[in-house]
Amino acid sequence: MSNQAPKKQNGFFGNLAFNIIIPVVIMSNLSSDEYLGPAWSIVAALIFPIGYGLWDLKESGKVNAFSILGIVSVILTGGISLLELPAQYIAIKEAAIPAVIGIAVLITQRTAKPLLKVLVLNEQIVNWENLNQALKAKGTSKEFEAKMAISSYIVAGSFFLSSFLNYVLAKVILVSPPGTTAYTEELGRMTALSYPVIVIPSMIMLMGALWYLFAQIKKLTGEELENFLAQQ
Repeated sequence: MSNQAPKKQNGFFGNLAFNIIIPVVIMSNLSSDEYLGPAWSIVAALIFPIGYGLWDLKESGKVNAFSILGIVSVILTGGISLLELPAQYIAIKEAAIPAVIGIAVLITQRTAKPLLKVLVLNEQIVNWENLNQALKAKGTSKEFEAKMAISSYIVAGSFFLSSFLNYVLAKVILVSPPGTTAYTEELGRMTALSYPVIVIPSMIMLMGALWYLFAQIKKLTGEELENFLAQQ
C-alpha cells in the first residue's frame, strides 16, 4: 500500500511536467528566431508528451485506447501547426476528441462492457464479483443498472463540457497567423490554460459521478462501500 501512493503521485507529477509544464516553457520562451524558432520549438515541445506517453504505455505493459488517443492528439496538434493550417483546425481537433469519447460513453452504456466501467468503476477501484453477488442477493441488479445509466450521462456530460471549453479556448487564444512566433506562444498559452479551464471542471464532474455511484452501491446493497473496493 505504501509503495502504491508514491507511484501514483509520481505519475501525476510526471504527467503534469511532460504534458503541460515543459511544452509550455518551450513554446513560450524558445519560439523566437534567436532560439529555436516557431517550427522547431513546436517539434521540441511535442517530443516530451509523445515520449512520456510511449514510456507510460511501456511501463503499464498494456495498450489502452485513451493512451493512444492522447498520443494521436499531440501528433495532430503538431502536424496542424507545422503545416501552418488555420487555427480553426486546432479548435475542431480539440473539440472532436472529447466529444467522440462522450458519444462512446453513451453508446456503450447499452452494451455488455460500458465505457463507464473503464473510466469510473474499473476493476482497480471496485471488486465487481463481490458487488454483483451482493446486488443479486438483494434483487437490486436492475436498479443498479439504471443508476449506472444516470452516471453515464454525467460522465458523457463532462466530456461534452470539455469539448465545448476546448473549442472556445482555442478560438479565443489562437489569433495570430500560423507559423509565427506569436502563434507558437499562443499555443503554449492554450496548453497552460487547458488544465485549470478544462481539466479541473471535467474532473469535478467525473468525481461527482463516482460519488453518486458509491452512494448508490451502499444504498442498494445495504453494506459498507469498503466491502466492494478492490484490494490494492
